[in-house]
Amino acid sequence: MRIGHGYDVHRFCDDKMLIIGGVTIPYEFGLEAHSDGDVLIHAICDALLGAAGLWDIGHHFPDTDDAFLDIDSRELLRRVVHDLQQQGWGITNIDSTVVAQAPKLAPFIPDMRRLLSADCHIMESALNIKATTTESLGFTGRKEGISAHAVALLQPLS
Repeated sequence: MRIGHGYDVHRFCDDKMLIIGGVTIPYEFGLEAHSDGDVLIHAICDALLGAAGLWDIGHHFPDTDDAFLDIDSRELLRRVVHDLQQQGWGITNIDSTVVAQAPKLAPFIPDMRRLLSADCHIMESALNIKATTTESLGFTGRKEGISAHAVALLQPLS
């Protein structure tokens, strides 16, 4: 078995929709990024890639490549899962936390779990998503952006 940790952060911007965990969240700001800015999926991709020893999301999908401009991050996740399977790895479980003072994410978590567990080919119970604030501390507390952490456990396919 192998374990990996992922972390990602994006600042808010005016000209994008807010997408987290593949779900569009009604909010006045989106997240600045080369892709759609889905901070949760980016952290999950890094956790999965790290567990398999396959570098990180920036290595596989560089922000200097226009092929990934405004790409749906769920497509990136599906590519990572495919690469893991090609390397002989299956996902055991994923645990993640989104850190955001606003907006409130709890109502959207069931849809996030449904979408991302399907993309990862795992049961919803094997993909956990939590949301927390920083009690108004730091850049997330000042509502300047959102961050996410993820931990993934892989097992060899046999």
